[in-house]
Amino acid sequence: MKKAIIIGASSGIGKELAKMLAANNYTVGLTGRRTELLNDLKNENPDAYFIKSLDVTDTKISVEKLEDLTKEIGGLDLLIISSGTGDINEKLDFEIENRTIHTNVIGFTCIADWAFNYFENQKSGHLVAISSIGGLRGSRQAPAYNATKAYQINYLEGLRQKADKLKQPVFVTDIRPGLVNTAMAKGEGLFWVMPVEKTVKQIYKAIINKKKVAYVTKRWLIIALILKRIPRLIYDKM
Repeated sequence: MKKAIIIGASSGIGKELAKMLAANNYTVGLTGRRTELLNDLKNENPDAYFIKSLDVTDTKISVEKLEDLTKEIGGLDLLIISSGTGDINEKLDFEIENRTIHTNVIGFTCIADWAFNYFENQKSGHLVAISSIGGLRGSRQAPAYNATKAYQINYLEGLRQKADKLKQPVFVTDIRPGLVNTAMAKGEGLFWVMPVEKTVKQIYKAIINKKKVAYVTKRWLIIALILKRIPRLIYDKM
């Protein structure tokens, strides 16, 4: 039976991925800040889930708890970083930006580095992270969110280069969702908001196929291609 850990499994995409993995014979370690929600999920399938409450911004404690959880589940084949935060912040409230940076950059980097080093030493494993289509361009509405997702996209690319040099079955997958019907989808006039269940099915397929980059749902690849090609003079006025 394969072993997986999901960082940020208390709700949204992380929670549904946990259910998907458990249904496909994974033993799953669940992490998150909201212990009561993790316990609710564990109660649905007590034999499949192990839980460890952690806050990714507390980097030292996070690593200690990850190591403990890995021992509890008997090893690690797959680690998914699904934790993240971001808010509309047109007034540039620094507290919002600071919280976003600490979670999406510092916490993310700590977990990604720990997982990559673990898989390198093991000579096998799969690191998956949920970034965002928002990382492709800047945003006047949520500057830190888009900027931190751009950081994640580039960091994951660097890790893929490192994995390739290992000549071992170590894989890195960057999942770039568009708008998904979770608490992270904020703002008015949103379009193409995808159901969580459909999104997670496509994420699971990308994981199984060890895709390097996957846009979910697939229609968001169209938006990504358009975003990349909008001239700066036009984009600055949007």
